Amino acid sequence: MIRDKENLDSLIYMIRKFVEGVFIPNEDLVAKTDEIPAVIVEQMKELGLFGLTIPEQYEGLGLTMEEEVYVAFELGRTSPAFRSLIGTNNGIGSSGLIIDGTEAQKQQFLPHLASGEIIGAFCLTEPDSGSDAASLKTTAIKDGDDYILNGTKRYITNAPHAGVFTVMARTNLQLKGSAAISAFIVDSQTAGISLGKRDKKMGQQGAHTCDVIFEDCRIPASSLIGGIEGVGFKTAMKVLDKGRIHIAAISVGAATRMLDDALQYAVERKQFGQAIAQFQLIQGMLADSKAEIYAAKCMVIDAARLRDLGKEVSTEASCAKMFATEMCGRVADRCVQIHGGAGYISEYSIERFYRDVRLFRLYEGTTQIQQVIIARNMIREVAQ
Repeated sequence: MIRDKENLDSLIYMIRKFVEGVFIPNEDLVAKTDEIPAVIVEQMKELGLFGLTIPEQYEGLGLTMEEEVYVAFELGRTSPAFRSLIGTNNGIGSSGLIIDGTEAQKQQFLPHLASGEIIGAFCLTEPDSGSDAASLKTTAIKDGDDYILNGTKRYITNAPHAGVFTVMARTNLQLKGSAAISAFIVDSQTAGISLGKRDKKMGQQGAHTCDVIFEDCRIPASSLIGGIEGVGFKTAMKVLDKGRIHIAAISVGAATRMLDDALQYAVERKQFGQAIAQFQLIQGMLADSKAEIYAAKCMVIDAARLRDLGKEVSTEASCAKMFATEMCGRVADRCVQIHGGAGYISEYSIERFYRDVRLFRLYEGTTQIQQVIIARNMIREVAQ
């Protein structure tokens, strides 16, 4: 659903110029220092990048899902660290509130998330609970007008900078599985919250993750998202459906950038008296990559449109996430191959992208989890 194409085109043009003029020239600096310069963060705030998808009544831009993926195609063309900083505010860090939060909760937090004044983080994964999210052990036990949070969350994106956490916790110790899980919105400065050391990752330097530890952390009952216990897992799955379409779009953008760089290299690099782009085996890798990017882009746009229409998109979101992220990995591999020995040298961006994009196939549901979701949904439809 594109509400105003002229306005969207203007936004995309602005973001494209910002990506090319600010983000791309600073990619190496961010990779070396593991930090996004504060001046760039301020520019991101001024452009409204932290509130792209937050509804307009809460001071965001209120992009639809289809509008969001077109923006993501542009943001994906640079280091994922830049997108990661704003990604939780526009995605998993705010979506739970937008989808299921009370009006009071939305008024309290969303304007601050939209401005970038605070960063949101999504606390689902645990040391013993990753793909099997319904087995999480963090507890939130009712105590008068409060809840007491205890547990550890792992690999939490933007946790070192977060002002607010969306936390999934077990509120009923008698029930097993997802029916006992509730969602909470928690101020990061609350007593009883501590952070682990920053994770040292294979790639995506500048995008920070760490453990979040809750030890007898007392939060008011008003922190319960939607004011209803036992629906937190459903909230999380709705959040992830949206997030998976977004990550698929980012994968398309990253693959596009890698292919553009590889094509430019192939045109300029000469062997045996001619540009390597003239060799049919190189052309095969270029063509396969172009076709797969096109296929993934079509899937992402279709899934986004279906979500905007209010359709159930669990299957389509998983299909798009699975195909686009796997495609991105294949494109990365081909582009290293096209660069030859140069592709293994950090002087070229493909070496960094090759490591950065590997994460796309893991977070917000691994490829294998997407396969399980797709197959189970297919089987369920036949059984009805």
